[in-house]
Amino acid sequence: MNSGDLQFFLAVCEAGGIGKAAERLNTVQSNVTSRIQRLEAELGVQLFRRHTRGVELTAAGSRLVPVAGQIGSLLGSVRTVVHDDGTPQGRLAIGAMETTAAIHLPALLSDYAKAFPRVDLTLRTGTTMDLIRQVLDQKLDGAFVCGPLAHPGLRAEPVYEEDLVLLAAPEQADLSGILAGGEVSILVLHPGCSYRRKLEDVLTRRGVCIARTSEFGTFDAICSCVAAGLGVTVAPRSMLPQIAARWVLSAHDLPAAEASVQTVFIRRANAYVPNALSRFVEHVHAARHRLHMG
Repeated sequence: MNSGDLQFFLAVCEAGGIGKAAERLNTVQSNVTSRIQRLEAELGVQLFRRHTRGVELTAAGSRLVPVAGQIGSLLGSVRTVVHDDGTPQGRLAIGAMETTAAIHLPALLSDYAKAFPRVDLTLRTGTTMDLIRQVLDQKLDGAFVCGPLAHPGLRAEPVYEEDLVLLAAPEQADLSGILAGGEVSILVLHPGCSYRRKLEDVLTRRGVCIARTSEFGTFDAICSCVAAGLGVTVAPRSMLPQIAARWVLSAHDLPAAEASVQTVFIRRANAYVPNALSRFVEHVHAARHRLHMG
């Protein structure tokens, strides 16, 4: 079986059509069609149903997707292994929650980039669930997410301990007063955000109804709207100096059992660890040690 045909198959899956896949692969549509037809003939099954709007996977095609992805990953690992001569180099894609990226990562990433200039380091932010998915799908080499986390396909190492505080408009000076009405509006990131789930749990335990949930793409947008009195949110206490420098808000302590959250660094279990990633993990642990010593 030609591994290139599997790559064409995955490209059509991701693009949702032959034409879009051809553009992504920088080739002509007839080449994509012939590669898919060859793969279907070799496997003896139809992988796509063609229609006027494009293509859709058959049941057999759906079953092939994860296996094709694993094969592609193994081929990528082979290339990484043979070129990994001990000097950190090449691509390294790291993910992080937006708050972690703002608080903990600037100095760490700067130190790493200076130490290993041959590494093409990129950082993507997202919610915990989104980042976990990207690590499992091998779109990220590792990520900082909210823990604790137990997943058979992932290795998770505790990195930071955070205390969350509830943020509200500046005139709301008392937490009991905020919750006294029996309902509040919350301002949060998209579903999959662990801090969002934490806020919902805090309110549920107190019997407070959520009158409205407003979703935003960035934490900056959330803070701006909290300052304008549109609702409440939660954030790590360590972010308060940065928040206070830009917005006028009130911050309210939560009980220790509800406030404490853990940030862990995840990577795929039982996968080859290139030097670029192993050295990054070393930098993470060194930064953690300096934080604890400080």
